[in-house]
Amino acid sequence: MSAMESTVETTREKKARPRQGLVLVLAGAAQAMVGVDIAIVNVALPSIQRDLDVSQASLQWIVVAYGLLLGGFLLVGGRITDLLGRRRIMLAGLGLFTAASLLAGVAQHVGMLIAARGLQGLGGALIAPAALSLLAVTFREGRERNRAFGILGAVASVGGTVGVVASGLIAAGPGWRWAFFINVPAGLVLIALATICLAADEPRGRSGRLDVAAASTVTGGLLTFVYALHHASTHGWTSAITLAWFIAAGGLTAAFVWLEKRSPAPLVPARALRNRTLVAANLTALLVFGAFFSFIFLGSLLMQQELGYSPTHTGLAWLATTTTVFVASSAAGRLAAAVSVRRLLVIGLMLVTVGMVWLTRVPADVDYVSDLLPAFLLAGLGFGLCAPSLQIGALSGVTESESGLASGLIETMREIGGAAGVAAVSTVLVAGTGLGGFHTAFAAIGILAGLGAITAVTGFRRYA
Repeated sequence: MSAMESTVETTREKKARPRQGLVLVLAGAAQAMVGVDIAIVNVALPSIQRDLDVSQASLQWIVVAYGLLLGGFLLVGGRITDLLGRRRIMLAGLGLFTAASLLAGVAQHVGMLIAARGLQGLGGALIAPAALSLLAVTFREGRERNRAFGILGAVASVGGTVGVVASGLIAAGPGWRWAFFINVPAGLVLIALATICLAADEPRGRSGRLDVAAASTVTGGLLTFVYALHHASTHGWTSAITLAWFIAAGGLTAAFVWLEKRSPAPLVPARALRNRTLVAANLTALLVFGAFFSFIFLGSLLMQQELGYSPTHTGLAWLATTTTVFVASSAAGRLAAAVSVRRLLVIGLMLVTVGMVWLTRVPADVDYVSDLLPAFLLAGLGFGLCAPSLQIGALSGVTESESGLASGLIETMREIGGAAGVAAVSTVLVAGTGLGGFHTAFAAIGILAGLGAITAVTGFRRYA
């Protein structure tokens, strides 16, 4: 390369950096908004139940509706990101999420609130894969790319715990409606930022078409499976209705596979399934996020039901995990190249396992500093190392035209794993009694984390 060419290349890099920074801010903030809303209503549910006179049976749907549509539509969201353009899908997702948040904030009836939560989930299913795909095509160099994924992973990982913290503070302060109203100005700012800083989608950069039949069956299958998991956690895994839902999910999935084999433009191309690192990342993510969301769910219940913590106290108690997750995730992006994704995942999951074993000995007269804090720090450090490592692994060796699909796959595993983990742990908890039930449930989370470590060891290549 001549000196002139080198100077031109350096100038281009300098001009690209401000735009890269804006894309990272946009993707991180959008991902945070989606992640926070997964858990932001959890601690505020008693207030919502009282204000809207919600029955116990309907109350769970305020949480379930969001996760159901988010998990069900992520794969299709990733694919249409590749087909229709990242900027277009990001703007559509932000617009839908913002409007739905306003609708949820003004809801005067539980039906309206549940519908708004479902629309939020649908908007999130467009935002999450678009955000990951934007980073994948904006940051092309290994070190910068890993750093960007580290930051995004940090934001995504702390979303759930920040949601719990925010839920407690909002419920005790301005009221539960502000858990949704706060998204409106944030969403408008992000829409403006996306309009300004994202380059227009180029038609020549997109290829293929959406197989509507395959998209419909896989979305229906995912929706049905997630619903079956929630139904099983409250009505039992062996009830006739639960089994019928699982059979329906299996039938729709089988139809999807049959359609994919015969489609000239499959939703999930066969070459993606031959990408060992992508497959390993998705299988590991299923177990990692099953453990992660179960930990948040179970920890919140433990503090409020058994230890007598107030919503505010519960939210503040999660700050240790939130802070540790953020620090560890930020470091993981830089460590991935030197240490390898495989090793980071194993280390992280072993730390989580130790943390869960620690929680199996929590006494009734708990002391936060000596009984909870060590486990919360270990879990935060472990989960923090895992999240960006999974994103880096999932997008390694994926072409730019399929980055949205790969993003949608890993985000789908995040939501499906979370729903499955919470359902399984809820069953274990209900089967036990009192504090002993919590001890057994934490042991179950430790088993999930251990299985995740085994999957990472066997699935990823030694230096992946």
